[in-house]
Amino acid sequence: MELTLPAAFLVGLLGGVHCVGMCSGIVGALTSGLAPGIRLSRWRFLSALLAYNSGRIISYGLAGLLLGLLGQQVSALEIFGSFPVGRVVGGVFMILFGFYLAGWWHALLVLEKAGAHLWRHVEPLGRRFIPVQGSGQAFMLGLVWGWLPCGMVYAVLALALAGGSVLYGGLVMLSFGLGTLPLMVGMGFAIGTLTRVLQGRILRTLAGVTVMLFGLYTLVLAPPMHDHHGQPVPAGPATGAPAQHHHPGGMESAPP
Repeated sequence: MELTLPAAFLVGLLGGVHCVGMCSGIVGALTSGLAPGIRLSRWRFLSALLAYNSGRIISYGLAGLLLGLLGQQVSALEIFGSFPVGRVVGGVFMILFGFYLAGWWHALLVLEKAGAHLWRHVEPLGRRFIPVQGSGQAFMLGLVWGWLPCGMVYAVLALALAGGSVLYGGLVMLSFGLGTLPLMVGMGFAIGTLTRVLQGRILRTLAGVTVMLFGLYTLVLAPPMHDHHGQPVPAGPATGAPAQHHHPGGMESAPP
């Protein structure tokens, strides 16, 4: 979809009101677990934060590739014919996450609780890299953190699934991850201040409504999705447009 990648980026950017509540404790644990030599050097500290978040974003990209592969296989089977299942799923999840961000309805908590079962097996892997002594360990810890159960991540994964393409699914999640980067890096320097600002009711409501509008766009106004080869679906008889027949003489005629 034309706006899917920008929408994924903006969801990551606006989702900061959710990230503060979900990830501020994790970022705080990371910064406090850094070796003193890293914490006292602004550039080494920034390097560790960037490495940590790079690992997280790469994990998002891998998850997007997996969901894109699943969407590609489903679209290839054509179980539902031309019905835009992926678009519906993606749009509904975006709307649900908008409600979640605004604090009006927490339906996605069900998925977070389900993801917690997987997280119990993944989380112990991160303990091997604590305390963090350098950027390499921070990167590996970020790879683990990327699999933390999160309703916002699941909402964007639905968009990756909707694309019906492996590459497109990965790009959606990478765009989302880049959108989260400014806040997650800034959180490492000013956790308390960002928490107070981003947890404000007005900002949460504005972010939630914006995400819901993207969800409605996905459901109602979005152009055709990509096919299972990752190419845009061409307009033609399936869209209701009459096909035209070209004759050698250059004349065109409508079908009988």
